Amino acid sequence: MSEKTSLDEPLFTTPLDAMHRELGGKMVPFTGYSLPVQYPAGILKEHLHTRAKASLFDVSHMGQAFLKGDKAIEAFESMVPGDYQILPEGKTRYTVLLNKDGCIMDDLMATRIPGGLYIVVNAACKTQDFAHILTNSEGRAELEILNDRALMALQGPSAGEIMARLSPETADMTFMMFREVEISGIPCFVTRSGYTGEDGFEISVLASDAIQLAQILLSEPDVEPAGLGARDSLRLEAGLCLYGHDITTDTTPIEADIKWCVNKRRREEGGFPGHNIIMDQLKNGVDSVRVGILPEGRAPAREGTEVQDLDGNAIGTITSGGYGPSVGGPVAMGYVKTEFSEPGTSINLIVRGKALAAKVVKMPFTQKTYKTK
Repeated sequence: MSEKTSLDEPLFTTPLDAMHRELGGKMVPFTGYSLPVQYPAGILKEHLHTRAKASLFDVSHMGQAFLKGDKAIEAFESMVPGDYQILPEGKTRYTVLLNKDGCIMDDLMATRIPGGLYIVVNAACKTQDFAHILTNSEGRAELEILNDRALMALQGPSAGEIMARLSPETADMTFMMFREVEISGIPCFVTRSGYTGEDGFEISVLASDAIQLAQILLSEPDVEPAGLGARDSLRLEAGLCLYGHDITTDTTPIEADIKWCVNKRRREEGGFPGHNIIMDQLKNGVDSVRVGILPEGRAPAREGTEVQDLDGNAIGTITSGGYGPSVGGPVAMGYVKTEFSEPGTSINLIVRGKALAAKVVKMPFTQKTYKTK
């Protein structure tokens, strides 16, 4: 489905669009879709409710697909630095699509399933991602884009208990585990994952069942709807990257401080784009690296803010920043020259022409609560 923007450009809607509007969602354009940035409770309350209980997010704008065939894993590993050969069926792994320079085209989740992979990519990149995967898997695997499915995320410390009531099969799932289950009789793909730093689940369901499932989840006492605004502040506090901001085609996994996604066997064997560049960076270091930044005072440092050393020399740039409701003050992340990346380093942020004091800190800003056992 699609609607029109004021400029008469197509704006797609998700299967939950009518529900968002009934709940009073403030709809905004986002990656070509009309999505709620917040509901009447507001971003601050939605954020804090997620940290305390559980919130339901619509992420149906993301791209979902199967990559299947006898050589699907081989084909996929030619594009990413993740090890999927040894990944057991029913497990999910975060990885990145790389270009020839070892820089990040997108980050994504890929799950090992019988006969191949279930893939979820970012909305803004999904057209180019799927074209890239299709081209690079030709003759080795088949890509089936799942345009008939919605995707929602139930996030927060109450999520496990809620899901166990509605679908007992999910009770023993741990972080990054995938299962096909029924939730109140509705068939779903469920991954125990999310992008808030909290325990939770991402739930893929046929578009025709999406509103029914969302209403079932929202009828649970601890669950409230939440929009894009809270999703962004939650992932920022969790120290998680947003593609197109914190990671781009100008950054490698090493510069982005996600070198853990370059798995051990892949480092040794190679076979992915930019392997030599990435191995050189692992051995010899990089000029700049992504870090957490904690501004002093109350003024947030937004994306694009210049970072300076105490002598007034430019040393980096903020890529994400804003108010952290759980932290109770501003938080940010960005890139700084490596010699200034040690936690505790004092820096200045140039906000409205004034130098504001800040420190480099270790991320995340809030403790992650993933269920790992």
